[in-house]
Amino acid sequence: MDTVGCGTAIVTPFRVDGSIDDQALWALVNWQIESGIDFIVACGSTGEAATLDEEEWLHAVGIVLEAAAGRVPVWAGCTHNSTRVLVRQAGLLRGVKGLSAVLSANPYYNKPTQEGQFQHFLALAKAVEPLPVVLYNVPGRTAANLEPETVIRLAEAAPNIQAIKEASGKLPQIAQVVHGVPNGFKVFSGDDNLALAAIGIGAHGLISVASNEAPAEVTRMIGAALENDWTTARDLEQRYGRLFEANFWESNPAPVKTVLNLMGKCSDTVRLPLVPPMVTTRAKLERLAGELGLLKFAPAGEGDLRRS
Repeated sequence: MDTVGCGTAIVTPFRVDGSIDDQALWALVNWQIESGIDFIVACGSTGEAATLDEEEWLHAVGIVLEAAAGRVPVWAGCTHNSTRVLVRQAGLLRGVKGLSAVLSANPYYNKPTQEGQFQHFLALAKAVEPLPVVLYNVPGRTAANLEPETVIRLAEAAPNIQAIKEASGKLPQIAQVVHGVPNGFKVFSGDDNLALAAIGIGAHGLISVASNEAPAEVTRMIGAALENDWTTARDLEQRYGRLFEANFWESNPAPVKTVLNLMGKCSDTVRLPLVPPMVTTRAKLERLAGELGLLKFAPAGEGDLRRS
């Protein structure tokens, strides 16, 4: 896998009736690429994949691929807590033309052992080979931590397991992964606010939430860090660090969709069990977005996509 840099875990825009807004998703992908993003992850946690049915999931992945048109790599999220279901669904991605990788999070709720996670991800890798697999360790959402020893074991056991999105929030754990995996295996931060620290210990980039709202700026921050321009990287982190935190004032992706709505990019509709942020949170997000200059190109009034 040659991909490095900043990738956007892109939102899935919905219309008011809850259906996927193809036009808004297409426009978001184009804007991301025009802004310089390095790659795009469709149907991850930020894309509300857990609320998409199978047909919608494949449709959203297809829209992102069509809009990207080969200009940047596109990864597809594919996660399930039943290994049998995961293998079946992942198999559907083998026939998706242009896909660069499959991103899959720990099996949630079951709380499998390390051996259980090893067997789970190994089955996934076999189901999609030779398509690359990106592990996604996000214990805060899944209640299962993928230990560094297991990551290293998986990287050695399956040639197409080629990267990890590490969102444990533990720098010592990220360092263990970086120092233990084979050459060529890529490590990406899964947390915007830890990205520079992770790159400082050897990570290869970031899979970002905030780049939904500020793709050029977050990509520039990550690029600067990878080029050892730490002055520029730190300056950008200092400016946008408040946005990194704000996107989690309430459950992701409700805040980021609110900011995108304020920017005129898509509606703020999320699917239950998520709900839009409270009025007070929305007001704080609007104030912050204004201070960061994110609203400069937003419609002057209540445009077609705002609150629609």
